[in-house]
Amino acid sequence: MTKISTAMLLAAGLGTRMKPLTDTRPKPLIEVAGRTLLDRVLDKLVAQGVYRAIVNVHYLADMIEAHLKSRTDIEIIISDERAEVLETGGGVIKALPLLGKDPFFVVNTDVTWATANDDTFARMAEAYDPNEMDALLLLAEMGATMGFRGPGDFFLGPDGQLIRRSDKPSAPYVFAGTHITRADLLQGYEAKPFSANIYWNAFGRTGRLYGTVMKPFWLHVGDPKGRDEAEARLLTMGAGA
Repeated sequence: MTKISTAMLLAAGLGTRMKPLTDTRPKPLIEVAGRTLLDRVLDKLVAQGVYRAIVNVHYLADMIEAHLKSRTDIEIIISDERAEVLETGGGVIKALPLLGKDPFFVVNTDVTWATANDDTFARMAEAYDPNEMDALLLLAEMGATMGFRGPGDFFLGPDGQLIRRSDKPSAPYVFAGTHITRADLLQGYEAKPFSANIYWNAFGRTGRLYGTVMKPFWLHVGDPKGRDEAEARLLTMGAGA
């Protein structure tokens, strides 16, 4: 098992699809069942032994920074993108000097999952093999999702290698908002706006892009309807789920 103690949290987005809820607050600070999306991610990471989080900020950055001051259970380092939002790939590249040499999680802050006793991050770390994998993506089965309204992203080979949906009408697995990678694999990319899909595709061309399927029911909180659906699901389990 690979011990992973650092995570990058992607919190710099504009939250356009979450309007009007994001007119006055950033998307990571939207509450679902009484807890912000950002805190839900941090809670799960801390519970699995992560003690250092790099959080990128852009839209309403001051609010996120102020909110994070209350977190004394994990070291928080801000990656400031106030000048320009760099998307999921460029944001990671800008933060590389802060992330260190060891493998790290990259986590979207608009997802959560419905489970009371969660070991998802620990199971990911256990599945990650740095000798075989340049990136390991967390996947959800299409039939075990809520709030996601797309055709799916990937097929999963018998050895765990990922195959893009490409021109197929649908795929059985969707990216569930978390991946593991390493800084040395990302050298040469510029800190400019681009999607993490760019380096995933490069890893896939060499057969080193892998996936692992999560056990819990995946909740994509991408818009107000998704927020309401996720809240209803969590409240049926108890708001602390």
